[in-house]
Amino acid sequence: MRNALELGGGWVVTTDNSGGIGKKAADAVHAPDELVGYFSARVTLLEQWAAGAEPTAVILHNFSGNTSWDKYSSGIRRAFTESSLTPPPISGSTETNMDMLQSAMSVTMIGRKSRNIGESDGKWFLYGRPLVGEAVIRETEKCAELGKVKAALNEGIINSVWPAGSGGIGAEWERLTGQVPARLPSEVDPVASAGPATAVFVRTVPGKEPDARAHFGEFFHEMG
Repeated sequence: MRNALELGGGWVVTTDNSGGIGKKAADAVHAPDELVGYFSARVTLLEQWAAGAEPTAVILHNFSGNTSWDKYSSGIRRAFTESSLTPPPISGSTETNMDMLQSAMSVTMIGRKSRNIGESDGKWFLYGRPLVGEAVIRETEKCAELGKVKAALNEGIINSVWPAGSGGIGAEWERLTGQVPARLPSEVDPVASAGPATAVFVRTVPGKEPDARAHFGEFFHEMG
């Protein structure tokens, strides 16, 4: 399990936040609110899967104003529909007393464990490439696809997921395995931020490596 909080009884809570990214003039990165909601939701959803859980409810914390709520919600629902999942109920709150200069929001998911995460002899692969900021918008083809990750879990091709974040691929791999990555694609900077989990470590079910390579396609690299 990566950053999830276990509450007991199989309940799991995961969260992600975004600041300075949106449509306000002072934002550091300008992007549609729908896209911001989507990428925050994908991080939170991947964290649920990393804990072996599936979300049952979503809480949206919106500091960008009333006009952003529906767009954020649309982006959140997109993350679920891309994964062939029915979006769970979305509730939360919008800051309306203060007009913020920059966009800010957070997505929290409450889920329940649906599968056990244990040791396995399967191999770890890196799927996707680390991207952050404008690169996330420009190079979408390098971003790990939620639908492919979820399908691989459902079809028994992989049994574990570990999203990479702002610490970079190298730090994430060391956190996961206790080892420095021995080999990476030449174009991958081990310290580059993976932003909103644009790169994901996945562990194959033993013997399913050929199926995994065929399923994930490009930007899929064995970690060794």
